[in-house]
Amino acid sequence: MSTTTVPVRPTPENAAELQAPKRRPFGVWFKDKGWRHLVGVVVTLFAIFPLLYVLSAALNSNGTLAGTKGLFTKIDFGNFINLFNDPARPFGRWFVNTLVIGVVTSAATVFLGAMAAYAFSRMRFKGRRMGLLSLLLLQMFPQLLAVVAIFLLLSGISDVIPALGLGSQLGLIMVYLGGALGVNTYLMYGFFNTIPQELDEAAKIDGASHVQIFFGIILRLVTPILAVVALLSFISISSEFVIASVVLTDPDSQTLAVGLYSFVADTRSKNWGIFSAGAVLAAVPVMALFLFLQRYIVSGLVQGGVKG
Repeated sequence: MSTTTVPVRPTPENAAELQAPKRRPFGVWFKDKGWRHLVGVVVTLFAIFPLLYVLSAALNSNGTLAGTKGLFTKIDFGNFINLFNDPARPFGRWFVNTLVIGVVTSAATVFLGAMAAYAFSRMRFKGRRMGLLSLLLLQMFPQLLAVVAIFLLLSGISDVIPALGLGSQLGLIMVYLGGALGVNTYLMYGFFNTIPQELDEAAKIDGASHVQIFFGIILRLVTPILAVVALLSFISISSEFVIASVVLTDPDSQTLAVGLYSFVADTRSKNWGIFSAGAVLAAVPVMALFLFLQRYIVSGLVQGGVKG
């Protein structure tokens, strides 16, 4: 004997009940998706709390980074005023030095790394495999291990070419380039390999040279990785302290990371509020660069590359 299910016809009394979705029990929802929201909130609070703590200390001229009793108990700009009014510590000059060194080094890293990655990706020459292996091995040794060698090398160069020696910003830029080209070249090499070689072949049929292909086609298609490399290079240079403190001996040529350390070099220093204000301002260029390059980072790999 079979049974027939008669569908329930909507009436004015049960129309709202039939249209409203059934709510799952809280336990079922939490086991399925809710725990993800909880983990996301905890991780967000864990990441944002230090930022809020430093911002609170920067906006409180009466407290210190270690002695403040609460967040944003007092808001004023006394620490920012004292930061720029200290004649012994030229914060404005440090800020400009960091921007100049960061921009020049990032641009040179992107340009030289892109040319090297294009050569490894598109050309076949003797020593290519050994060169790629050398780049891979260089990534295993951080530049920090060569601080003593860098100091002795620049000290010797100072006697021959003072502009590239110890205490010069150009010498620091060269040191940064030497440490960044290996990692970034290998990173861009993998990205270049994903670009279809049919584009190069089509351009060669039309009579284009390697230079025209590189500047006219390839660079437009690898914009996302160029933006990522530029951003990572600028961030690492802006926060680098050890090598910059060894190379830059003149206070007027120092970067923000080295200059701000002078506020808290004494363990009993009371300048943690001023230090926090400088740290907040030092983060502004990085945030601005990230927002500017965001549309390139999230853009497609070869968007529009094969249209026509």
